[in-house]
Amino acid sequence: MAKWVLTFGDGRAEGRADMRDLLGGKGANLAEMANIGLPVPPGFTITSDVCTYFYANGKSYPEALDAQVKAGLEHVEKITGRRFGDAQNPLLVSVRSGSRASMPGMMDTILNLGLNDETVEGLAANADDRRFAYDSYRRFIQMYSNVVLGLEHHLFEDLLEQAKDRRGVVEDTELDVEDLGKLVAIYKAKVEKETGSPFPQAPLEQLWGAIGAVFSSWMNPRAITYRRLNAIPESWGTAVNVQAMVFGNMGETSATGVAFTRDPSTGEKTLYGEFLVNAQGEDVVAGIRTPQPITEAARIAGGVAAPSLEMRMPEVFREFVAVAERLERHYGDMQDLEFTVERGKLWMLQARNGKRTTKAALKVAVDLAAEGVLTREQAVLRIDPASLDQLLHPMIDPKAERKVIATGLPASPGAAQGEIVFSSEAAEAAVSGASGRSVILVRVETSPEDIHGMHVAAGILTTRGGMTSHAAVVARGMGKPCVSGAGALRIDEKGGTLTVAGRTYRAGDVITIDGSTGQVLDGPVAMVQPELSGDFNTLMGWADEISRMEVRANAETADDARAAREFGARGIGLCRTEHMFFDEDRIVAVREMILADDEAGRRKALAKLLPYQRSDFRELFRIMQGLPVTIRLLDPPLHEFLPHGDRAIAEVAEAMGVDAEKLKRRAEELHEFNPMLGFRGCRLAIAFPEIAEMQARAIFEAAIEAGRETGAPVHCEVMVPLIVARADFDFVKERIDAVARELEADGASLSYQVGTMIELPRAALRAGEIAESAEFFSFGTNDLTQTALGISRDDAAPFLSHYVAKGLLPADPFTTIDRDGVGELVAIGVERGRATQPKLKLGICGEHGGDPASIAFCEELGLDYVSCSPFRVPIARLAAAQAAIRNAARQKEPAD
Repeated sequence: MAKWVLTFGDGRAEGRADMRDLLGGKGANLAEMANIGLPVPPGFTITSDVCTYFYANGKSYPEALDAQVKAGLEHVEKITGRRFGDAQNPLLVSVRSGSRASMPGMMDTILNLGLNDETVEGLAANADDRRFAYDSYRRFIQMYSNVVLGLEHHLFEDLLEQAKDRRGVVEDTELDVEDLGKLVAIYKAKVEKETGSPFPQAPLEQLWGAIGAVFSSWMNPRAITYRRLNAIPESWGTAVNVQAMVFGNMGETSATGVAFTRDPSTGEKTLYGEFLVNAQGEDVVAGIRTPQPITEAARIAGGVAAPSLEMRMPEVFREFVAVAERLERHYGDMQDLEFTVERGKLWMLQARNGKRTTKAALKVAVDLAAEGVLTREQAVLRIDPASLDQLLHPMIDPKAERKVIATGLPASPGAAQGEIVFSSEAAEAAVSGASGRSVILVRVETSPEDIHGMHVAAGILTTRGGMTSHAAVVARGMGKPCVSGAGALRIDEKGGTLTVAGRTYRAGDVITIDGSTGQVLDGPVAMVQPELSGDFNTLMGWADEISRMEVRANAETADDARAAREFGARGIGLCRTEHMFFDEDRIVAVREMILADDEAGRRKALAKLLPYQRSDFRELFRIMQGLPVTIRLLDPPLHEFLPHGDRAIAEVAEAMGVDAEKLKRRAEELHEFNPMLGFRGCRLAIAFPEIAEMQARAIFEAAIEAGRETGAPVHCEVMVPLIVARADFDFVKERIDAVARELEADGASLSYQVGTMIELPRAALRAGEIAESAEFFSFGTNDLTQTALGISRDDAAPFLSHYVAKGLLPADPFTTIDRDGVGELVAIGVERGRATQPKLKLGICGEHGGDPASIAFCEELGLDYVSCSPFRVPIARLAAAQAAIRNAARQKEPAD
């Protein structure tokens, strides 16, 4: 028979800490605390499997559950010596949720369950305190009515305030037993009026109502939102914990509190927490009364007059400190603890890994390693790689009020505030003026022509586009906050207005964007500036020692390359040469080249571009100082570079010395219905070999010059994009090699490799043949995802979110690699490529190169490096180390 209920208490438990998936975090930790002999009130956990059954079977329960719950109650009754529902010696219980992932405050809790008009008298007699008993009863009615019966919390708070007003008192604790007895009667009358039925008196009915409410709370709106924001699967479900009540509201020798074993903001090794005398747990977090500091040092530092727990209950305090230290060492992490003191006896109600800032997480991990509690590998595993964004970008102060006016996609992390501008020209004018104002560039969508505005703006906001749109990709590369796809916004660029929810903003009005959440906020908001600590450098040094894969950066500007080096990149894994042409003085020459209708015209335009390319490459080689630099040949989707509008066409026509109408017709001839699958990549070099020749010459001449200047050898990797077979790769490679031979004939010494980007399904399938010529592969998973799934990343935002929300896809495939589809193509490419050339160098350079889950997949496949935007390099370094640790552990596991 399936076991749906596991018990704990009296120094033993049927569960363990490693049973989180079944018992939830709370249940597993209660079992663990009981097993190691800590004072834990006895109870039992209804497993998360019941939650799964509950939702799969029309909110019904397994047949055997009723008997197992009764057996669980008998277990608690035996340990406590009390009986559930007994009028003379009643057992009261709490009912709490407990998912395997911590979701503080997201689901429901009920205390004092089992009280009714009879048991309240038994509780009063046993405690010799009628006031305490009726205080507990009124709390129970309020909580049960809210959680189980669905009545609003404020209905009862209003009645409580009225009772205090009648008595002329301020605090709940000033109401006497007579007041509380009357209040209980008023509460029950309110329940009957609102629901049409009396408040339930049968304890078993109360219990099953509470169990059902906790399971139902797994699907309440706040829990659903929390899971979505924290990537917690709905399928996990929640467990339910039923536990004997202990009371912190039994007078002046009783108390309740919460504490962290270290400061969750800074990570300092100091007990951090608060408590209340004569209170129950919800009082501490509800803000109804002002809690007191636990330690005397915190009391003095905060200027608090009320005594600390250390002074008020010194023996309890000493015992609590010992328990806190023991739990931290046992779990090897900072703990978030809940406790109750009942008439001088300490009871532990909760222990879980405490939530903390990233700064604190780094300090805690490094300090615990120094204290010998953790190994370096364990310390590295303690940090969520994605959380490092908090250290690399300005963030909104967690304490600041947020007036959200719209929500888009969190396209590039960090936060920024500034005046609204609707054009790149306006952005430059505002920033370059005497006041040097901060601006947010607001566009329907961005294009390559916006690069100068994006460069000077504090952040970018678009109403269209997805996570891999032009705005998103460029912003991430620049380290700028970006919110894309904020479809609720209506922009009138001509009129200079932005309208949302009936409100109109004009150029110059201040807004704030949060690129980490996708929120757009009204006005300026308090910010927290990034800070890299010594703990960060220590832990990242450990990560680099552990990693097998290298982390490179996607970079094509000197600023990008310097940032990449500062963040620890081991080279450039992708230099997108088309991104070097966005400046106004260069884009005209690129357009000349594209629009030229003969080779002579193209060579004339290419001659203008050669010095730019050579200079840019030389600077990248100098900054990288001998580290590898992978340069992708020109791969411009034509729609990004063709001139749009009469003014732009006239500008190019003047530069080329041709008739504007003729040029306009030429631009129309080059119009493509699907530019992402059109005339781009190696197709340009096959049609016009002179393009590849110019770029190869610029690369090699830059390498020669940089080598002379620095004295360090330069190794360059030339990458041919968008191939479908060995034949088109060989065609372009021969043009590159020919330029190299020409320079070597003149006495130059070159160190280079020619490889390719595997970004089409056919190339992955023919990887074995391609590897006969190519010296390295870099998997371009952005385009590989587009072509494998048949989805345009720039057009995916309106529907991909529905796929993810409805469970049709586990994640956005442009953010986290689609293991089953795109991942299999990559695996095929790796297997077939290395079957031909065992030492073939393999990397990945799409957006997935900075995603921890995708990096883990790359480690499993044995790739040599990942490449990502400079500002994601620390994230990738940490993720690569964690992937190496976990992969090594898996390989040591015995085969089934």
